[in-house]
Amino acid sequence: MPMPRKAAAPAAPIVPAAPAVSDAAEWGRVTEDGTVEVREGEGWRAVGQYPDGTHEEALAYYARKFDDLALKLGTLETRAQGGGASASDLTKQATHLLAEVTDAAAVGDLAGLRERVQALIESLSEATAKEAEAAKEALDAAIAERTGIVEKAEAIAARDLAKVQWKQVTAEMTELFDAWQSHQQNGPRLPKGVAQQLWKRFRDARSTVDKARRAFFSELDDVHRAARDVKSRLVERAEALASRGVDGIPAYRGLLDEWKAAGRAGRKADDALWAKFKAAGDALYAARAEQSAAEEAESAPRIEAREALLVEAKAVADERDLKRARALLTRIQRQWDEVGRIFPREKERALDDRLRTIEQALKSREDVDWKKNNPETKARANDMSSQLLEAIEKLEAELAAAEKAGDAKAVKEATEALSARRAWLNALGG
Repeated sequence: MPMPRKAAAPAAPIVPAAPAVSDAAEWGRVTEDGTVEVREGEGWRAVGQYPDGTHEEALAYYARKFDDLALKLGTLETRAQGGGASASDLTKQATHLLAEVTDAAAVGDLAGLRERVQALIESLSEATAKEAEAAKEALDAAIAERTGIVEKAEAIAARDLAKVQWKQVTAEMTELFDAWQSHQQNGPRLPKGVAQQLWKRFRDARSTVDKARRAFFSELDDVHRAARDVKSRLVERAEALASRGVDGIPAYRGLLDEWKAAGRAGRKADDALWAKFKAAGDALYAARAEQSAAEEAESAPRIEAREALLVEAKAVADERDLKRARALLTRIQRQWDEVGRIFPREKERALDDRLRTIEQALKSREDVDWKKNNPETKARANDMSSQLLEAIEKLEAELAAAEKAGDAKAVKEATEALSARRAWLNALGG
């Protein structure tokens, strides 16, 4: 056992004053050779030596050792009464303190101190059990929660990853990983075996998804690279058409069809390449617009001439004599062709459509007139009229005979038949 010297004796802590010498004397004594003993039950136990001081100083020194232990116990009791500390932590500290008090190198009522410590441990046992149960429930809940995170990750990994939206899947996996880290940092500490098993499952699911994602984007990069190469060549071919001007437009339209079939090259590359491709086309169409403007300016007098002919052609519809109407229209048609081509073509088609309406109206009038004055039609009508006249004469004779004979039935039949034949004759214009 160490033999402290007076110079080496530690300073008294800031605690209640050491027990009076009379108290220390009640629980301790010093032998002639400076050995300090403490009374325990009916006997005495040596706790140390203090050879360089008086007996009173020796007892006071070991009494302070006792006070230190008593202060620790008092602090634990206060914390236990406050209810804020963990019962299991307090139990551990109290158990450790009990070991310190047992056979402690101190002078005081060690037996009473041990009883107080044991009483504190017993009072904490129920709270410790409840804490242990709550801790188990919390641990079970934590395992279930982390297992849920793992199962969600595994469900994602089990999808047909060739058909998923990777932006959404990546966001889901990132959210699950964040949840895992948060739970790991803020939740209860899981048993090492359980934690490792769950992490392996989660890691494997992430690895499956990451591998599929890398493969997808690697393949997509290849597709984009191929499309980018094709479109780059199309841009070069489109830019080479600039020297052909308007004549290059049909070829540019063919290149545009190839562009649409080339696929995507990635948004950034597509935007940049399309800007160049479109600029090449814009140059061709600008040349056509310039040419169209020049042609339209050149066609202005011819447009005015045809507009004037259309005004004159309105008289065709007002002319009752079909031969004169046809002659007027024929002259206008000849002058129409003599005017020459008009640009833009859309304007020429619009003018032609207006003249064609007048032509069709006259043709309809001629068709009606031909049908009406067709010799064959007239011959058939005259033959029918003759037959109807003969039938009418015959029916009139029959009607007269029936009236003379007083045959009412025959009179009725002859009258109805005669009425029908006369109606047909009127329809033929007879």
